[in-house]
Amino acid sequence: MFPMIESSKEAEKAVSYCRFPPAGIRGSAHTVVRASSYGIDEGYLSNYDDQLLIMCQVESEQGVKRAEEIAAVEGVDCVQMGPLDLSASMGYLWDPGNKKVRNALKGAEKAVLGTDPLVGGAYLWGFVMPHNRPQDLRTRGYHMVSGCVDVGLFRSAAVEDVRRFQLSLINGSDDEEEHGNDADEKYWSE
Repeated sequence: MFPMIESSKEAEKAVSYCRFPPAGIRGSAHTVVRASSYGIDEGYLSNYDDQLLIMCQVESEQGVKRAEEIAAVEGVDCVQMGPLDLSASMGYLWDPGNKKVRNALKGAEKAVLGTDPLVGGAYLWGFVMPHNRPQDLRTRGYHMVSGCVDVGLFRSAAVEDVRRFQLSLINGSDDEEEHGNDADEKYWSE
């Protein structure tokens, strides 16, 4: 996944980073990477290109203006819309629900959807937001819809863990008295 792609030239460069010479500029030490099973997969060089999933993030005002040309680049499999960064690039920091931002995003969506992924175009991917429910994105033609991101899940879990810890300090913990030594084991296995 390549962030902040703003032109077909940048998308072509991103694709080249994923392919071995002469098709690209990827480092050729394929025997030391996990994808080749650290050199055990002897057929890796002949089929690695079939296993690539190259995703370009379109998340700026320049990027949405060129979404169709980005999606049409040979090798780009998917275009991911980035409404938060787009809103910032348009002067509406942290306001992806702004009408101008939504309109720019919808124009880029239509441009990507105008390309056919089966004949050289790209799939469209986006994130659920308060103003964009999963069914809204699907109705507008998105091929892939993400409800959350791993960092958000980790953050939520960490915040909840800190909250529970703080509450135990304020309220005093009688967990061990009630449950014996199992309380620690339960906590660490959650």
